[in-house]
Amino acid sequence: MRLTGRRSSLFTRLPLFFVEQLGLTCDFSPIPDMTQTGPGVYAGNPALKLPILEVDGNTVFGAQNICRVLAERAAAAGSTARIVWPEELRDPVSRNAQELVWHCMGAQVALVMGTVIGQLPAENIYFAKGYLGLEGSLAWLDAHLDAALRALPEPRDLSLFEVSLFCLIEHLAFRPTAPLAPHTKLTAFAAGFGTREAARRTAYRFD
Repeated sequence: MRLTGRRSSLFTRLPLFFVEQLGLTCDFSPIPDMTQTGPGVYAGNPALKLPILEVDGNTVFGAQNICRVLAERAAAAGSTARIVWPEELRDPVSRNAQELVWHCMGAQVALVMGTVIGQLPAENIYFAKGYLGLEGSLAWLDAHLDAALRALPEPRDLSLFEVSLFCLIEHLAFRPTAPLAPHTKLTAFAAGFGTREAARRTAYRFD
């Protein structure tokens, strides 16, 4: 297996975390420059997005799709890890929490690409609204985190919600975009989840 992405990317960290947590082996191919627009740079992904997994002659696009493939590979190799996926969430709080994590992930990437890499004005309505939506979503997640975690099925070894939330919070610290200080429950969660070996082995860094 070969994963193409960036070790500074929160979307790439999701499958990297699964690789480590599930004890898999996967080669890594970094994308050096996200301003490039050739599909070949993105392992053939026509959307020009990362991450991309190449496995058994197939190409898989997107973090969640890749995590599912990795889980299937681990199960075929004998893993009994219990993973909770978004479709198993049964109440509005946990479903909304996962939706807002996805939103925050996309919003942060848009803000970094637009205002940092693209040097576009932050006061543009697209970015201004995106920032407000990011702040509002983080506040909601902080207020509802306990309920969302309680709603996750038990027993479990891993949930996509917890891993994606952890990757988001750590990325907001790595690439400061919106303040984390007001969100004490989110930062406490990330600190606790970050003690896992898979978290330490996938820490963000610039390629």
